Amino acid sequence: MQLTPLIAVHMTAAIAAIAIGPVALWARRGHAASLPGRQRPRLHRAAGYAWVTLMLATAISAIFIRDFRLPNIAGYTPIHLLVPLVFGSLFFSFRFLQRGELNAHRRVMVWLYVSACLVAGAFTLVPERYLGNLLWHQWLGLV
Repeated sequence: MQLTPLIAVHMTAAIAAIAIGPVALWARRGHAASLPGRQRPRLHRAAGYAWVTLMLATAISAIFIRDFRLPNIAGYTPIHLLVPLVFGSLFFSFRFLQRGELNAHRRVMVWLYVSACLVAGAFTLVPERYLGNLLWHQWLGLV
């Protein structure tokens, strides 16, 4: 697979989401025991909306990236299962937020960051994938 504009957009959004996610999680509002009327920190909100936007860009662009070399169905590999997972998680996360269920919102967002950014990001380093090929073959000269 070669670097196309679509893959470049997908990869840029994903890498940026991996980088900004910890900022949003670190700058969170606080614990459930905090005062209910307390204002959210601007950094948490700004980083959170940026992260959500990047995750949507990553998921939407992934719909159009297909790989017929790996095990697939019509070009969609198992990693594409993260697309509905991202949409569903974001929906429920904002629903929890709207209802004031901050602990549930926090759990969903942390889980989504770990599963969709860290775990999926690790799978992109498999030698047959674009980033894996770049890392293992071209940069490190190993595999």
